[in-house]
Amino acid sequence: MTIEKIREKLKSEEYDFLRREKSLGNRVILLALGGSHAYGTEQETSDLDVRGVALNAKEEILLGTDFDQIVDIRTDTTVYSFNKMIRLLTSNNPNTLEILGCKPEHYLYLSETGRKLCENRKMFLSRVCIHTFGGYAQAQLRRMENAAARLVGQAEKEAYILKSIQNAAYDFKNRYYPHEEGDIRLYIDRAVQKGYDSEIFMDLHLQHYPLRDWAGMWNEMKAIVGSYNKNSTRNEKAVSHGKLGKHCAHLLRLYMMCIDILEKEEIITYREAEHDLLMRVRNGEFLDENRQPTPEFYDLVNEYEKRFEYAKENTSLPGEPDYNKIRQFQMEVNERIVKGEICCQKSRNGHRGKYFFKK
Repeated sequence: MTIEKIREKLKSEEYDFLRREKSLGNRVILLALGGSHAYGTEQETSDLDVRGVALNAKEEILLGTDFDQIVDIRTDTTVYSFNKMIRLLTSNNPNTLEILGCKPEHYLYLSETGRKLCENRKMFLSRVCIHTFGGYAQAQLRRMENAAARLVGQAEKEAYILKSIQNAAYDFKNRYYPHEEGDIRLYIDRAVQKGYDSEIFMDLHLQHYPLRDWAGMWNEMKAIVGSYNKNSTRNEKAVSHGKLGKHCAHLLRLYMMCIDILEKEEIITYREAEHDLLMRVRNGEFLDENRQPTPEFYDLVNEYEKRFEYAKENTSLPGEPDYNKIRQFQMEVNERIVKGEICCQKSRNGHRGKYFFKK
C-alpha cells in the first residue's frame, strides 16, 4: 500500500475515532506508520499500524491526570498522551523511540510541536537503551526458541528469566524511590519447588521504603515471570500461522536499531541498508523443513550480538538522558497549552490538526 493510499485510508470512516475522540482531534501532534511498514519489511498481507502522540488537555496538566493512551484495536492504532510519551522516551522504550526515527514521508501528520519533538530526539538517547533494547532482544530470542520447540532445560530457562528481570530493573532507579544496589539481590540457587532443578531467589533489605514503589517493581518482575509461562501457548500459535520468520527478523532489527543508537546516536527506524537481509529472514529462508531456525540464522544472531557488545562498550552516549533538557521541553509545551497558545495549531503544510483528516 502506497503512502498516498494510506493517507486516504486515514480519512475513511474506520479512522473516525481520530477526529471524534475527545483526547485526539485537534490535540494530535504526530501520526506515523508503525510496525513492518515503518521498518520497510511489510508484505502485501501486512496489517497497517499507526502510532501517534496527542497533547494533554489543560485540565489534565493542572490536575495531574493523564489519559495515557488511546488504543483502537480494529485499526491497530495507538496514540500516546504527550506526557506519557515523554516518560516512555526518557526510559528509552524501543516501541516509542522508533516513532521518532521514521522516514519523513512516513509521518502522516506532523504539527509544529510534533516536529520539535522529533528534532529534539537526541535528548532522550542514553546508555539505558543497552538494557531496554537488549532486554527486548533477549526476550524475543527466548520466545523464538520456544516457538521453534528447541530443548531448553529448566535451569537455563530460569537464567533467561533472571537476565530479563535484571534488564528491566536497570531503569527502576529512574522511576521508583531510590535504594542501594545490594538492597534487592536476585540470584539462582538449588530449587525448593518440586519439578525444578534450580530457581530464582531474592534477598531483601529494604527499610522505610514506600509500599507503592515496591508494589510497582514487584508487579514488573511478576509480569516478566508470567510472560515466560505464557510463551509456550503463544509461540505454538506463531509456528502454526507461519510467523516465525517475522519473529526472527524482528530480533535482528532490534539489534540493528540499538547498534545505530550506540554508534551513530541516531534512531533509524526504516532499515534500508539491511532490507534485503531482513526480508529473506522474514520470508523463511533461514528456517529448515521443520520450520526451525537454521544454524546460519544463529550465526547471524551471534554476529549482531558481538556488534552490540562492542558498541555498548565503546559508545559515547551518556549514562542517562538529558533530564534537564527533557523537563524544559515538556514544561514549555505544557505551559503553552495552559496559556491557550497551542490549540488547533497549524502543521507545516498549513492544515489545522482538527481538520487534517476531514473527508
